[in-house]
Amino acid sequence: MQKTSDINVVETRALPSPAQLLQSLPKSDAQADFVTQTRREIHRIIFTDDKRFLLVVGPCSIHDLEAGREYARRLAALAREVSDRVMIVMRVYFEKPRTTVGWKGLIMDPHLDGSHDIATGLSTARAFLREVLDLGLPTATELLDPITPQYIADLVCWSAIGARTTESQTHRQMASGLSMPLGFKNCTDGSLQAAINAIKAAAQPQTFLGINLDGSASAIVTRGNPDCHVVLRGGASGPNYAPADIARTEALLEKAGLPKSILVDCSHDNSAKQPERQPEVMQALISQITAGNRSIMGAMIESNLAAGNQPFPQPKEKLRYGVSITDGCIDWAATENLIREIHAALAPRFA
Repeated sequence: MQKTSDINVVETRALPSPAQLLQSLPKSDAQADFVTQTRREIHRIIFTDDKRFLLVVGPCSIHDLEAGREYARRLAALAREVSDRVMIVMRVYFEKPRTTVGWKGLIMDPHLDGSHDIATGLSTARAFLREVLDLGLPTATELLDPITPQYIADLVCWSAIGARTTESQTHRQMASGLSMPLGFKNCTDGSLQAAINAIKAAAQPQTFLGINLDGSASAIVTRGNPDCHVVLRGGASGPNYAPADIARTEALLEKAGLPKSILVDCSHDNSAKQPERQPEVMQALISQITAGNRSIMGAMIESNLAAGNQPFPQPKEKLRYGVSITDGCIDWAATENLIREIHAALAPRFA
């Protein structure tokens, strides 16, 4: 008989079930309480009159655990200083969407050598999230593969669906069952309607194929996630954070019957893919906020210990410490200065 399936499959590697990983790396009661508390606080910032600013900041992706730990320690200390006006959430990104090919992130290739040891990647990601939470620092990530949340989502305080997957039915369904606030980015061409449609779809009950905690194929039935919002990241047509862009987004959200709550990604096409311009974008947002805008509730910044990025793949021993191997970032000094500027600029709001 002719073979008609798995013709192009070379190998199938069994992974631990989500339940097995959660048992081997359990969250503590303190971690569970902290995640629950910070999700509630993020909800209030997005949807109520909480005046704090939500700032999702950190490396484009985590590839070096020691550098990630150092960054997290610095950010946790700064977050405590500015917590009265700014709620800082650390980007802890383990999955990277690729336009063609490239490193897919720590979960998919934790050894950075093409071995794709996903079992180790999942446990490494879960362990790192626990470390960040233990610093008193909320966590944020982009959820790319629909299986991944079963392994790590209980340790994530805010998540994103990226520009390439906002239109995906699979990701809208996945989002409907997630337990944390979540941002849908506008599409890479800059259009907003897909993100608005995604918010509406994710808020509804959904039934879809997935796996349960034991790793068995299952029909997943959700109640819908009411805590979704739009993320503006610019597009092929240019940036979309100017007052006219914000007003257009507000009008589309109002027309769709959704809260006028907007988070702006200062990177990607909003900075013309020039990471050093992210502070310029943030300062433009601050100007709008101090002029009275109330719909811009947060921003996202790609930041690392050192500026820029470096080519990859290359031998791991040649990689520069604290420098991104994916998108370019601003360095720590620029990050600290920018966060202090945001904190100072928000003072009148709390007077």
